[in-house]
Amino acid sequence: MTARPLTTYRLQVRAAFDLDAAAAVTGYLRELGVSWAYLSPLLRATPGSDHGYDVVDPTLVDPERGGAEGLARFSDAARAAGLGILVDIVPNHMGISAPRENPWWWDVLRLGRDSAHADAFDIDWEYGGGRVCVPVLGASLDEVLAAGELVVDPTPAADAPSGVLRYFDHVFPLTPGSIDDGGPVAVSQDGTTAATATPWSDPEVVRAVLERQHYELRFWRDEAAELNYRRFFAVTTLAGVRVERPEVFEATHAEILRWLREGLADGLRVDHPDGLLDPGGYLEQLAGATGDAYVLVEKILEHGEALPAWWATDGTTGYDALAEYGRVLTDPVGEEGLNALDARLRTQTGLPAASAWHDLIHDTKRMIAETIQVAEIRRLIRGLPIPVGQGDRQRLQDALAELLACFPVYRSYLPAGREHLDAAAAEASGRRPDLAGEIAELVPVLADPSLEVARRFQQTTGPVMAKGVEDTAFYRYNRLGSLTEVGGDPSQFALPVAGFHAAQAARQSAWPHAMTTLSTHDTKRGEDVRARLTVLSEMPERWSRVLEEFRQVATTGHGPFDTLLWQAIVGAWPGLPLPDDFAARLHAYAEKAAREAAESTGWWDPVEPFESAMHAVVDAATGHAAELVDGFVREILAPGWVNGLSQKLLQLAGPGVPDVYQGSELWELSLVDPDNRRAVDFPARAAMLADVDAGFDRGELPDVDATGAAKLLLTSRTLRLRRDRPDLFTRYTPLTVVGEASAHAVAFDRGGAQAVATRLPLGLARRGGWGDTALLRRETPAVDVLTGRRYEGGVIPLADLLSTYPVALLVPEDAAVHTPREGGTR
Repeated sequence: MTARPLTTYRLQVRAAFDLDAAAAVTGYLRELGVSWAYLSPLLRATPGSDHGYDVVDPTLVDPERGGAEGLARFSDAARAAGLGILVDIVPNHMGISAPRENPWWWDVLRLGRDSAHADAFDIDWEYGGGRVCVPVLGASLDEVLAAGELVVDPTPAADAPSGVLRYFDHVFPLTPGSIDDGGPVAVSQDGTTAATATPWSDPEVVRAVLERQHYELRFWRDEAAELNYRRFFAVTTLAGVRVERPEVFEATHAEILRWLREGLADGLRVDHPDGLLDPGGYLEQLAGATGDAYVLVEKILEHGEALPAWWATDGTTGYDALAEYGRVLTDPVGEEGLNALDARLRTQTGLPAASAWHDLIHDTKRMIAETIQVAEIRRLIRGLPIPVGQGDRQRLQDALAELLACFPVYRSYLPAGREHLDAAAAEASGRRPDLAGEIAELVPVLADPSLEVARRFQQTTGPVMAKGVEDTAFYRYNRLGSLTEVGGDPSQFALPVAGFHAAQAARQSAWPHAMTTLSTHDTKRGEDVRARLTVLSEMPERWSRVLEEFRQVATTGHGPFDTLLWQAIVGAWPGLPLPDDFAARLHAYAEKAAREAAESTGWWDPVEPFESAMHAVVDAATGHAAELVDGFVREILAPGWVNGLSQKLLQLAGPGVPDVYQGSELWELSLVDPDNRRAVDFPARAAMLADVDAGFDRGELPDVDATGAAKLLLTSRTLRLRRDRPDLFTRYTPLTVVGEASAHAVAFDRGGAQAVATRLPLGLARRGGWGDTALLRRETPAVDVLTGRRYEGGVIPLADLLSTYPVALLVPEDAAVHTPREGGTR
């Protein structure tokens, strides 16, 4: 029988927090109530990698992360603590930024198509003339050679018997025989050879050596159009792996399967399955190899899209759930005011009116297709069958780019998903009637799963979607930052309570073991940044006035970007005095956000005047305007905490397997990566948990304040209850709340455990509190595990139930984790 977690806790394993450090916190995780530890990728990655998604050797546990011995020690510690183990794996790609660190890639560069690993990578050898395009040069080859920056080093090495080629920090192997003529020599007057006269850095000598290699060094800007290997999104240093080949699957999974076979792990989280040629086939193969172990997929579902029911998986990693928790707490009334603010800012700063979300993402996806995905589109054209492929190549490229821009989901899985291609074709033909002929010819080809080009098209829609939407449009659509999150549709402003209940019931019915989440290593903002920003939906007019005050202090000159940046500042604001690293964190965020938006600056060609103004905003906010910012943050602090506690309870008590991202049992005020991978102070959390437990036993409850102790109480009590009494979490039924403020509550019964959460706290305060609002439940005694108070049952006034915290978790009296507080009967 497949072992499945009840809850998980994500740990980011790296050199600074290796497997032994992870082992040291297993006792804390047990006390917190966690069911399984959830580890980031463990295979050997590029040296210094903090995330581990750039695997360079799939046969080894990364020595920097503790190696095989460290994994064994971690497993022993986890088992001693009663924890299962879920591990993140990366089948889609490998890291190649440091070629010598990746023995497979190094061998391919050295031996070309004769390498034993040539078929492991998805390389278009024919297009490259039998060579791999390596775009690492800082200028054209002629300029680099003229500057003497490329040097041949003929010194033999174990992994490079013919020597290497050096370009600053880059090192590449020389092909056997490529310098067998002995290198540059001079001839004496008597006809005999003399000492070397021309150095190995001589441009013509180096050029001659380069022409004999199985790789072609190119200017880095050539990657967008000339690359001839599949990559992860637009990251040229992550080369696509052909895991669909049985021998490649076996070689890349042997170590992973050992973990499961030897009891070092219990389940797997599959990164980016949409990059694979056949995700469903891969998951079947994985299920067969693991004996149907617990497997999750990092699959991004668009609004209304369902996970393929035939996949051998227990569900997604939870981005779809994340959107539901946030939107049920968002006030729909605020949409009009925030839209008006955005329109006014655009007018003030000379920008055109905002596009509708669907039009915006069409344009940003089209931009991606026309720039950083050109190489992928040209490869599709090379794969088109006759006669379609004999058409005008520029028009075919244009038509494919338009289809990609109009594709409504991450990808299809032919023959399933043909309707998405048809929808894209209809929209593309409507937007570009001049290309209707080419589009009509392409669709039958792209719909035929027997054709390689159709399968490859499915691998291309995802990168265009991800880069165009998450990494571009999310930084342009700035009316409310809490809505622009991975897996969310920002045009869906709010979710009614009834809609929330329907979504949870569907998860319980269809995917009860899928993961749910609030924060990950990929989220654009930490969960409590979003919770604080959600308050703005209840006060759009006040936010409009405050933002104007802020912009009087400092502005980028781009109204919508000012909104994004100032929201990031107030959302992540830690309070005064500011920590030493806070300004640097904001500067890094601002730079990434602005360059990803690609409106006023960009990664390839940064615009210095705009970026100077952008950094001046951060300097002002953390300098002379800090008191002004802090004053506004204090206005939204308490309602932000209400939202934070509410969404935490909705997630932890709701259907699915809730994951707690490392450290988020306290307030999580991180911004986009790498900010969300900062070190976590586990000893402080363990000490706080001990204090919370001791205080609870004395009848003392932590205040809802900046320490986050109340969130730790909620997290630990809910996790422990799910671990100790899983029988209380077997179904999902909405509970009835009646009375004048009933719209401010979300309540549900999980089969014995009953959760009640507050929504729209500002509106609740404006109307004077709960009044006669009450929860209706059976006439049976219950205990709130968060406060220890006992209730007789029947009608429970929310003014009473939520008098201490904005959330409650009721259980039958005999199921309470702690004895009810003395004198606490209600």
